[in-house]
Amino acid sequence: MKATVCLPTYNERENLEKMVRALADKGVQVLIVDDNSPDGTGEIADRLAVELGFVSVLHRERKEGIGRAYIAAFEHLLATTDTELILEMDCDFSHDPRDVARLVESCEQGADLALGSRYVPGGGTRNWGLVRRIISRGGSFYARVILGVKVRDLTGGFKCFRRHVLEALDLHAIESKGYAFQIETTYRALKRGFRVVEVPIVFADRTEGTSKMSRSIVLEAMLKVPLLRLGAR
Repeated sequence: MKATVCLPTYNERENLEKMVRALADKGVQVLIVDDNSPDGTGEIADRLAVELGFVSVLHRERKEGIGRAYIAAFEHLLATTDTELILEMDCDFSHDPRDVARLVESCEQGADLALGSRYVPGGGTRNWGLVRRIISRGGSFYARVILGVKVRDLTGGFKCFRRHVLEALDLHAIESKGYAFQIETTYRALKRGFRVVEVPIVFADRTEGTSKMSRSIVLEAMLKVPLLRLGAR
């Protein structure tokens, strides 16, 4: 099945080329979505697109959060390509490029949404401090209890959607801008009756570049979860 990896970028010049080249032998297309990075990431993306036939670039005017970047990527791919599988993936090597094939395989075997999960047997995290582990596990537990679902890693951002899932979701109704976007898209897929499968992965903290996590992103997720329970379709 034809697969495309979406790589949202903002100031990822240290990581972008290494990640793209790590994906070169994975049998996927790569769509780089750059939010007008001031550090030259967009220019690196354009050079890679000229050099490598499996790479394309979507430039956005400004940074609006990872959720808005992914929505733009999804809409672009659904409108202009026949790709059957659409993946989300961080550009900073927190997600291992070698795991792309495992998510693709899960969808080929029947999953509508394959989710790289840190919190199922075989999954885990590496190089995280105590506070980061508490926030992540606590956030996933909080969302799982409030939303009443069994998925253990609702905040995970390493995903593979089958095309028909994104076509069925009302992308314009998805309001989350930060990492609440991951909770919202998975929950909306579950509400639609799609089969979500968790694939164990090990998530490693970035070694280069700067994390985009902030207090406002955490707060958005805390406030969004109960609203989803009340109103998501």
